[in-house]
Amino acid sequence: MPTFLLPDEQAKRISFDNLRAKSAALLLKAGLTAEDANLAADGLVSADLRGVDTHGAANLLRWYLELYRNGTMNPRPSWQITHETPATANIDSDYGLGLVIAPKAMQIAIDKAHKVGVGFVTMHNGRHLGMAQYHALLAVPQNAIGVCLTASGPLMVPTFGREPRLGTNPIAIAVPCAQEPTFVFDAATTIVAGNKIVIAHRLGVPLPPGILSEDDGTPIMHSIPAPSTYSRLLPLGSLPDLASHKGYGLACAVDILTSVLGGLTFGAKLDSGSFSHCVAAINIQAFSNLDDFKRTMDDFVRMLKETPPAAGQERVLVPGQLEWETEQERRSKGIPLHPEFVDWLDQACAQTGV
Repeated sequence: MPTFLLPDEQAKRISFDNLRAKSAALLLKAGLTAEDANLAADGLVSADLRGVDTHGAANLLRWYLELYRNGTMNPRPSWQITHETPATANIDSDYGLGLVIAPKAMQIAIDKAHKVGVGFVTMHNGRHLGMAQYHALLAVPQNAIGVCLTASGPLMVPTFGREPRLGTNPIAIAVPCAQEPTFVFDAATTIVAGNKIVIAHRLGVPLPPGILSEDDGTPIMHSIPAPSTYSRLLPLGSLPDLASHKGYGLACAVDILTSVLGGLTFGAKLDSGSFSHCVAAINIQAFSNLDDFKRTMDDFVRMLKETPPAAGQERVLVPGQLEWETEQERRSKGIPLHPEFVDWLDQACAQTGV
């Protein structure tokens, strides 16, 4: 949504490698191993690179460092597999950052998929995992379809409800193609990701209708100033008449496949800052010829792109296309960041000797 984009004239651009190196160095100072700091920084800055600014360094790095400082997040988690079969595993994350644990869980899922066709790994006692598509995309170079789901404490108001009961509970799916860019679907089951409200507040722009509800549960269907805090996000659809039950139902499904299945709990019962996750890998060659599959995906994607655009529109987009185009532009010109974050980053580096 244009509402949540930083105007280019206000931005300071930093290269991907520079931002990733500084982020990794700050995480290393927070107590992570060099391997884990680099892994987390890559996940963070990949979000900035792909234009998912809600889950990039500018919105999450400070929060992560504060969680390490106050002891809410474990910089050296002793994560372990608590249950396992040839196709599945359940991991106790030991309160480690999801950006560190989930890539390792995805590799376990990929290894299982190469042996038995499908790998499915849940994670409990976890912390935030950043951009969900980052983890799903890890399966693509290994010729698998990647899936990532994550559930948190309550932020979504159920359809017909007045109090939040579910998280933003995003769903990400990444599918390889032959010549077309990877097909990537990544979306919260709330009407927007929560950090978009943070961005709107920072930019001083109003929120569009249909994002939040009143304290009594009534959907706010007019534009309002972006608040500094929020607690009642609406499901996808916003209103019952616009099928908000679909977003609500999808959020329930994410909670079941992560929190209930992996941790015998659910989002509304999670401690503040706790998250449950799951990742899955599907070995394409367990179902069909790999080259034929990728060529069919190319045909599928091109069919969508070639759809005649509606009146007043320039083109039809495919999931993942804007992120791919944004990545090409930002690799060339640098990642646009809010000046306030750049100033904080410089100060944080100076204070810690980075």
